[in-house]
Amino acid sequence: MPTTADKLKERFGAQYKDNESLAKHVNFRIGGPAKYFVEARSTQDLIDAVKIAQEYALPYFILGGGSNTLVADEGYQGLVIKAANRNTRYEGDLVTAEAGVISATVARGSADKGLRGFEWAVSLPGTIGGAVRGNAGCFGGEVKDNLVSVKLLRDGEVIDVPAADMHYGYRHSVLKESGHEQDVILEATFKLTPGDRTEALALIEKNLAGRKASQPLGSSSAGCMFKNYEYSSDEEIQKIISKVEIPQAMKDMHRLGAGWIIDQLGLKGTKMGEAQIAPQHGNFLLNVGHASARDIVTLISFVKTRARDEFGVQLHEEVQYLGF
Repeated sequence: MPTTADKLKERFGAQYKDNESLAKHVNFRIGGPAKYFVEARSTQDLIDAVKIAQEYALPYFILGGGSNTLVADEGYQGLVIKAANRNTRYEGDLVTAEAGVISATVARGSADKGLRGFEWAVSLPGTIGGAVRGNAGCFGGEVKDNLVSVKLLRDGEVIDVPAADMHYGYRHSVLKESGHEQDVILEATFKLTPGDRTEALALIEKNLAGRKASQPLGSSSAGCMFKNYEYSSDEEIQKIISKVEIPQAMKDMHRLGAGWIIDQLGLKGTKMGEAQIAPQHGNFLLNVGHASARDIVTLISFVKTRARDEFGVQLHEEVQYLGF
């Protein structure tokens, strides 16, 4: 029987690499090598790479834009499949994008065609696959607002899953639930609203300006590090209420911004090694030189401990860990 590397080389040729540095493929610019690495340039590539991994009982990880991933310094002893299938189809008010399409590209393309409802996604740094998996959102929008269906590879079969069966919640979908972590997103279809092209493009620019004003652009980071903190009653946040005034908008949503919490703790700008909490936004952790994954993990642990000890709040990461 041919080795795993032989099989991958035979199928993917130059799209396959051994011991590929993952620091080149994630926004943090941190991490060791993947033992096996494939760039899946089509949906069939994606399907075939997963099936080869399963045939050889090899652990695998689907990597999108690399905007929400922290790779261990030691790398990953499995197959990393980079979703680079980037076709988008427009049919009336329906937009179907393959998993590897950059979300901002869909936002711009839709706005240019006068389709409204996806302008918020222009500030997402990752791919459609990652956005669909985590119900990404910003500027008041979320993936679930316009999603119609998702095409998945599940247990070796390609299936269509309606949005209603995705179990969407805040930064959550069925793909994060037990038994479905190995489901692979192939493409997603969204229903948008025909509207004024000029207004759509103006909103795109407004959202980009808002992002530029509030986030540390140009720095190596994984975007927002922590999920915002959701609570159901004031009893859950008594400790923080006793110390700081909570903005009314957060009270109305029963959700405390993670960046706001970190700001109240006075941690913006804190450094450990060459990892730093962004001075502009408490929910962004930066690689300000040659930070190691260990530096980032140490800083994450420090922030979570302070939030828990001082405010009674347990923060949870948005970032995916690979190789830990």
